[in-house]
Amino acid sequence: MATRIGVDIGGTFTDLVYYDDETGETVEGKVPTVPHAPEEGVVAAVRGHVPPAVIEKAEFFLHGTPVGLNALHERRGAKVGLITTQGFRDVLEIRRGDRAEMYNLFWRQPEPLVPRHLRLEVGERIRFDGEVVRPLDEASVKAALARLAEEEVDTIAVCLINAYANPAHEIAIETLLRDGGFEGGISLSHRISGEYREYERTSTTVIDAFVRGRMSSYLKRLDGRLRELGFKGTSLITRSGSGSMTFAEAEDRPFETIMSGPVAGAQGASEIAEQLAIEALVTADVGGTSFDTALILNGKPQVLYEGVIDNMPIQTPWVDVRSIGAGGGSIAHIDIGGLMRVGPRSAGAAPGPACYGKGGTEPALTDAAAYLGMLGPGRLASGIHLDFAKAEKALEPVGAAIGQSVEATAIGVLRIAASSMANAMREVSVEQGLDPRGMVLLPFGGAGPLMATLLADELQMKRIVVPPLAGNFSAWGLLGADMVQSAARTRIMDLSDDNLAVANGLLAELFADVGARSAHLARTTERTARLDLRYKGQEHWLSIEVPLTGDAIASTADGIRTAFETEYRRSFGGIMSEAVEIVSIRATVRAPLPRRGQHLAAGSAAESGDETFSAWSFELGQRMPFRVVPRAAITEPLHGPAIVTESTATLYLDALWTATTGDHGELLLTREEMH
Repeated sequence: MATRIGVDIGGTFTDLVYYDDETGETVEGKVPTVPHAPEEGVVAAVRGHVPPAVIEKAEFFLHGTPVGLNALHERRGAKVGLITTQGFRDVLEIRRGDRAEMYNLFWRQPEPLVPRHLRLEVGERIRFDGEVVRPLDEASVKAALARLAEEEVDTIAVCLINAYANPAHEIAIETLLRDGGFEGGISLSHRISGEYREYERTSTTVIDAFVRGRMSSYLKRLDGRLRELGFKGTSLITRSGSGSMTFAEAEDRPFETIMSGPVAGAQGASEIAEQLAIEALVTADVGGTSFDTALILNGKPQVLYEGVIDNMPIQTPWVDVRSIGAGGGSIAHIDIGGLMRVGPRSAGAAPGPACYGKGGTEPALTDAAAYLGMLGPGRLASGIHLDFAKAEKALEPVGAAIGQSVEATAIGVLRIAASSMANAMREVSVEQGLDPRGMVLLPFGGAGPLMATLLADELQMKRIVVPPLAGNFSAWGLLGADMVQSAARTRIMDLSDDNLAVANGLLAELFADVGARSAHLARTTERTARLDLRYKGQEHWLSIEVPLTGDAIASTADGIRTAFETEYRRSFGGIMSEAVEIVSIRATVRAPLPRRGQHLAAGSAAESGDETFSAWSFELGQRMPFRVVPRAAITEPLHGPAIVTESTATLYLDALWTATTGDHGELLLTREEMH
């Protein structure tokens, strides 16, 4: 075991969980996020909730942050210049020639991160098999550097056609840029992605260059502040594809951390699913500004090998987390057609919902929940005491605009938000041919337990598991984020035993590359490999894990084809008679962190008290008394209606729902049938 501290930054709150391996104690804390200087919120959380002695002995600090993601959304990153092969200057704008919204006549594709005058061509050409067709024209590289130096770019992205097959020209360009005096960051596509598809690889390389400076600066500031507090261990940040990497690695490969924040919840959900032997689980992470959902099957999150942010693809392992702008701070407003909407605009950390009493005047989802009594007496984390009068005042104008009472308006806000969240959950379940009605719902985040029974009703789900430390669950998930490195290489060839020998050669190179990056780990590692396979003539592929003996594939071509067809049949309902081909080879090295335990204080029935609070029951359609019960006091089945309180979250247990405490500190919610 190892003492470790996990901090996850959200749009409204920064959450902390630390595990003390000497006492077995797990402690949580929550502080307001500092949007203009997120590291200050992290430092405040650590200083306010972790004793100095624990900080000094902690072996790991694990972090989830939206800094890279926000840089892309806000278009606040480096000034990037792009050097590419002659004839490929406009790849970023041509894209795939398709539309993200097919039937939206007013849709416009986002502006490229690199404007056209900063996208420069150089003379060179390499074939798909790595053969040099045209040598590199060094004079054109020097001319491009001179132009970019005049424009005072911060970083340069280099993406040459087929560089994944032969990186010689990209390496030569890097040398010429440095010899020419360029001191900024340089992102070479073959180091970023070893895969084909020119648009996707160019997009990924440019994104890396765009966020590199901001991410590096942030991580350096944060690490420095942690050292000032006495931390002497290893600082880690979560990867978009699950697992974690050191701050130094993240500075070198920032594109791998774009989804650093949301993926931590999926990591924790995987552990819960394994612990409770849940076959199919869907998460509902409701924070202050966003709602994130992921599907966990057989204890594993669903991993894609390409993500999309603001319609820009990123070639990197990517946990399939779907996000929408719906959270506790989402603002209710009237659209141009006179209909009420909720989100995506949020009250954020400042000024926050009106009921927080920090200057907010617009009605947020939290205001609606507070007015309906769903948050009970309103004693929240970070010393927040809800102002119910301000919540009502904020809701009044919206209600007047649609001709409804404040109560009806508040009910509508919750219903609309729940419907939007449920639609996102359908994307990760129904759209993959899976029925959520037989799944388990895992709600977490500050407002996850608040919305749990509403979301379950929307999707006709009958079982809910509310995890321990629900309000800070993403931070808890960080504590189990093993250190991971991965690499991939495209090599299109028939699936045959002869070509598996070729694949093994490439796999050895990939493991050597990944091993060089992870040599500092100095701990036992686990190696896995995957082959991207497809039927000949198809465009897309399925990624299949293959067994290894040492660093070599321990299976025949026939065995791999059988595994591919099994997965193909599961995904698409049938198989084809065409030949199968290999598209890419993937290698992953994982260094597991020591497993941590979890100590939760046992409750007693005496703690429950007799407090009640008037709240709206969505199941029965009326206001009624709800018992207010501390979570630690649930030692016997608790029948709704009830408001279950804990330090960083509030569970709204509607009528017809029953909560029992499980063996690992989780709450198991089941719904009774209405007669």
